[in-house]
Amino acid sequence: MSKIVKLSLTNHKNSKFLLESTVKRRFLNYVTIDTQSDAESKTYPSTQKQKNLGKVLVAELLEMGVIDAHLDEFGYVYATIPSNTAKKNVPVICFCSHIDTSPDCSGANVKPIVHENYQGEDIVLPDDTTQVIKMNEHPDLKNQLGNNIITASGTTLLGADNKAGLAEIMDACYQLIHNPGIKHGKIRILFTPDEEIGRGVDKVDMQKVGAYAGYTIDGESAGNLENETFSADGARLTVKGISAHPGFAKGKMQSALKIAAEIINALPLELSPEGTNDMQGFIHPIGFGGQVEEAHIDFIIRDFDDALLAQHAETLRQIAADVLARYPGAGYEFDVNPQYRNMKKVLEQHPEIVEYGLEAIKRAGMEPKLCSIRGGTDGSRLSFMGLPCPNIFAGEHAFHGKQEWVSEQDMQKAVATILHLCMIWEEKSV
Repeated sequence: MSKIVKLSLTNHKNSKFLLESTVKRRFLNYVTIDTQSDAESKTYPSTQKQKNLGKVLVAELLEMGVIDAHLDEFGYVYATIPSNTAKKNVPVICFCSHIDTSPDCSGANVKPIVHENYQGEDIVLPDDTTQVIKMNEHPDLKNQLGNNIITASGTTLLGADNKAGLAEIMDACYQLIHNPGIKHGKIRILFTPDEEIGRGVDKVDMQKVGAYAGYTIDGESAGNLENETFSADGARLTVKGISAHPGFAKGKMQSALKIAAEIINALPLELSPEGTNDMQGFIHPIGFGGQVEEAHIDFIIRDFDDALLAQHAETLRQIAADVLARYPGAGYEFDVNPQYRNMKKVLEQHPEIVEYGLEAIKRAGMEPKLCSIRGGTDGSRLSFMGLPCPNIFAGEHAFHGKQEWVSEQDMQKAVATILHLCMIWEEKSV
């Protein structure tokens, strides 16, 4: 048994609370439940096993006394913590995390390991000793000396993305319900399936959510708040070649597969994920298939600037046209589909949502850092669906791989941040 850890909320103007932390216990349970999503599935949720964790979350919420907690047919968990303040105009706030884990790495039979009192040593994962978590490859470990690091055993991902967020929100619910001195307005809870495959809010009931603002708890380093994501498009390039019997193909065959390969090879490094960082966008082929007569390439296109996003799509179209110009008789089709947009456009219209998030991080004892994320969250789409929704750190690191890790102490800091946010929204209301 690990020792009981207390959280101290000392920066609230009227209160000091000592709260028993349940976040680690919850997290260690959640990660053992396989919830990988599946991009090839046509169902909602994409895998029924995601509902197994949804049922656990609902049962725990009901046990806490959250009487309306429920799991719907699409795998969403909804719940409400009623207001406990005399103030009548406190906006409804929603906290959101996702249930699924990435299809990129196995999430079955996860065996979490707690490495207590980390002192900077290499962490060798026992079930595959080639998996070694090193400080020089994971720079945030420098901030974890003395903390308890949680990893998987080496053959699976851990699932901190985003089960750390689930555990943090669940612990915050527990604290709010059992500490009536923490004054807050109505709090809505939303747990989503299929975030990792871009469908996290496809079936969400926004009327049921009914909140003014939201916060996804799905970020990386302690103290970070992300108010900006990529804007994102998907694209499919279909190449139409000319088929002929290979024994009699000279001067006739124009292989769609080979033409498609030339298009991929013509993509500039400076517009690739491996050739960009910070605020630079990219074009990235993620799927390839077909036959001699017809082949296709699937792409994702990303940038923080919508005009540059459109420019990248035009660059890709022009590369295809240039390659196809060498193959008279062959042709192509190019289709672009919007996926999500940079949430900063919406958040700039509601500056207090980010300001209160930064203040909550500061009150929880950290130096807040405003960041951009080279990716997207459910909050990206929720923001454009009427729920402005920045992303707060969950402490997850090296996600989607076998070296994924999180620290117990960072999860506790995320819980404290959520609680301070609840109090700040109540304080700022009349």
